[in-house]
Amino acid sequence: MLYQHFATQEEIDRAYDPMLGRDPAVLVKEWRQRSEASRARHHTTIDLPYGPSLAERMDIFHAAQPNAPVHVFFHGGYWRSLSHREFSFIVDDLVSAGISVAVVNYALCPQVRFSELVRQSQAAVAYLYRHATELNVDAEQLSVSGHSAGGHLCAMLMATDWEGTFGLSNQLIRGALCISGLYDLRPFPWSWLQPKLQLSGRDVQEFSPLWQPCCVPAAVKLVAGGLESDEFARQMSAYHEHLRQQGQHVTQQLLPDVDHFSILEHYLDDGCFVAWIKAFHGL
Repeated sequence: MLYQHFATQEEIDRAYDPMLGRDPAVLVKEWRQRSEASRARHHTTIDLPYGPSLAERMDIFHAAQPNAPVHVFFHGGYWRSLSHREFSFIVDDLVSAGISVAVVNYALCPQVRFSELVRQSQAAVAYLYRHATELNVDAEQLSVSGHSAGGHLCAMLMATDWEGTFGLSNQLIRGALCISGLYDLRPFPWSWLQPKLQLSGRDVQEFSPLWQPCCVPAAVKLVAGGLESDEFARQMSAYHEHLRQQGQHVTQQLLPDVDHFSILEHYLDDGCFVAWIKAFHGL
């Protein structure tokens, strides 16, 4: 077996290709149109640099009130495609609820090593925390979420020793929402993604949240779609148990009737995602 019960690459590819049955061009075009409208709708700081490389940029959507809580979103794309610009549409109800939102861009594989994606996600959070005053957000009210690859990056943020690495408090994150995340990287060296990701054995070990201790004592919400392949639900449950055994406050939910992409609509209906993020901040 290559991984779990999978004996061939073809089996792994089917289980981990959420675009099966979808037209990616149509999907991304719709996201871009909706995101352009969201950027025009709000007071927005575009492409704020949080690090020295061109990829290290974020768009900040400012809530009306000063010193607002800040929520940080990391996009999906299997670590090798898309950008922050396709995902501005997730901010509308959060901004209306009085939460500023930072939508983060990061470099992609194979232009950079996998480890650099994790470092950049950490750098984005550290930047927001350290520059909160000038950005008119509350450093003590910071939460994170991410979709797919972004869900993995959020889990890696929870596994970050912020104090030992950045000199920041390990309590800097108030809550994390991981949406259709990948927490065990072991199938991907055997998959269609490997030519892009170029994962080494060390990468798999160091950057699988399932094999890392959780350093941040914050609430974690894990969700996956009922119409996704069984592997997304299985990985979610395995990570849930990993966190539960460490005494973490963690919940998991399989949302019915949504797939890997329609699950993002829950940012738009003031339903569970927005309600959970508001709860992270006591709103």
